[in-house]
Amino acid sequence: MLIRAARPEEAAILSELALRSKGRWGYDKEFLEKSREELTLQPGDIEQRRTAVAEHQGHVLGFVTVQDDPPNGELGMLSVDPPAIGGVGRLLFEHALAVAEAIGFKQLKVGAEPHAEAFYRAMGATRIGTVPSGSIPGRELPLMTIAPPHTP
Repeated sequence: MLIRAARPEEAAILSELALRSKGRWGYDKEFLEKSREELTLQPGDIEQRRTAVAEHQGHVLGFVTVQDDPPNGELGMLSVDPPAIGGVGRLLFEHALAVAEAIGFKQLKVGAEPHAEAFYRAMGATRIGTVPSGSIPGRELPLMTIAPPHTP
């Protein structure tokens, strides 16, 4: 498996992958449609959001974004195509931490999908509160934080 920088022309593919990833939690079509805008990447977002993809034999299996400027950043999106679940998310998360450390971030915050909170905890993140959903009014998401591994 290869982790590489995403390309602007992959924005539509990554946006659809994000919707499939969100859909694996059993959300209905109406919920997913309300989430579409928030889960959509534009070509100009790819580099700005430091987007990386996990690829195997030419197929994109997932992606992650590391956003904002040091010292505090955000793991904005981490999506894995449902058939590829089982290690891809961990690799992307570890890549995001390495990128954050290289850039000088002291911490990354994550507005986590509630069903993925256990994954982020297993990766070492700590819940520090909640944050409003950017798609569904009144919905709260777990707000989590993690420091890159070599940050004092």
